Amino acid sequence: MAGNRDRFSTFSTATRLKQLGERTAAHVYRSQSRRQVRRSRLTGRAALLVLVLCTLVVALAYPMRQYVSQRSEIAKQQRAAAAARDRLERLRDEKARWQDDAFAEQQARKHLHFLRPGEIGYIMSAPGAQSPQPHRTGHAGSDRPWYSNVWDGVDKADRPGE
Repeated sequence: MAGNRDRFSTFSTATRLKQLGERTAAHVYRSQSRRQVRRSRLTGRAALLVLVLCTLVVALAYPMRQYVSQRSEIAKQQRAAAAARDRLERLRDEKARWQDDAFAEQQARKHLHFLRPGEIGYIMSAPGAQSPQPHRTGHAGSDRPWYSNVWDGVDKADRPGE
């Protein structure tokens, strides 16, 4: 060990730094050349891997798009089916209400202004509304049955010149 110390002591600090730099440079150069060798081996593999992945993406893109569009179509159809079920339930409820004679009578009285025999009906109009124009001209239809007025209308339709 003493021989080594003598050998280093004879060199100046600058010489020792130069030798240390050369050894470090050689070490770095060797490690870089190893990396380049590794890189060149992995580059072909990496290119092949990228090519395979791109092929898979391209091959699976259309089926995935179809899958997503079909799922959205299924969801849309399920919403439509749920709406149809709701509407069917409402219609069943309405049908059950119309089976009740009291409800049918109530609706006829309300919308068609039907009256029971002996009742007097009044129709109120809004204060600013115009009075309705009379529909009948000529015959006094209030004293005749409704079907007579309808038949007269059919007869008039058959004679366009009058």
